[in-house]
Amino acid sequence: MKEHLFELAEEDYRKFSAALIPNISNVMGVRLPILRKLAKQIAKEDWRTYLEHADQVFFEEVMLQGMVIGYVQTDLEEILRYVAGFVPKIDNWSVCDSFCIGLKFTRMNGEQVWGFIQPYLCSTKEYELRFGVVMLLNFYMEEPYIGRVLQLLDRIKHEGYYVKMAVAWAVSIAFVKQPEPTMAYLHSHTLDDFTFNKALQKITESFRVDQDTKVLIRSMKRK
Repeated sequence: MKEHLFELAEEDYRKFSAALIPNISNVMGVRLPILRKLAKQIAKEDWRTYLEHADQVFFEEVMLQGMVIGYVQTDLEEILRYVAGFVPKIDNWSVCDSFCIGLKFTRMNGEQVWGFIQPYLCSTKEYELRFGVVMLLNFYMEEPYIGRVLQLLDRIKHEGYYVKMAVAWAVSIAFVKQPEPTMAYLHSHTLDDFTFNKALQKITESFRVDQDTKVLIRSMKRK
């Protein structure tokens, strides 16, 4: 598999990817659509053997494992065991976010996965926390979860940059999808200034927020 990935790699794309993810240096340069296609293929074959023996020296090797977990067809309990085994391998925002968005089985198993991610939202580890937050923003921004989501986001106090950015992103998604409860939250939150201002910035960057609301949001920025 490693040899195959090197065959699929592009040097220009390697440089581009490496620049986007400053805290890693083990990029081959394989494009994500190619990895997804490969992951779908593996998920139809002997994926358990692959996941058991897959190497994780390179960024793409880890990314591919996460994608395969998202595509496999098996019972929820087994999938969540693989998810739990994968989360400690996450060491950058790109793997985290691609992994989370691939866990589409969450939509059909909301309550079970909600319970599963709660320990991650209490973690002291940067990427475990980001995993939990990105799961929230992908799958839990509707009723009956939005109130609980905003409470959980407010409870997160972590100095990691990628946690703060994830919380800001999640708050902005909450505002776009559930503006009334989120506006109320923005007037009663305990977010630090950096996270709060980033959340406001992301709200104003959304095409789904009208101009009058953007003016109001900008006026709330902390100096």
